[in-house]
Amino acid sequence: MKTDEQHVAEPGLVVLDITAADEDALCTVMDGLQQRWATSGIAPARRLPGEPGVRARVYADVRRPGAR
Repeated sequence: MKTDEQHVAEPGLVVLDITAADEDALCTVMDGLQQRWATSGIAPARRLPGEPGVRARVYADVRRPGAR
């Protein structure tokens, strides 16, 4: 996936591409991220044909605290 420049236009804005063995692990990681920082939330899992695991992309602002 191509990263859109607006998602990293300022210091503290990040794009995280996450790969996990299964959807449960993927959701656990995304939930942990949103507890710590302001994020785009739980993203849908994607599977790439011929590649193991599931993937998701999360946008985060690490300057702002999450939903604690």
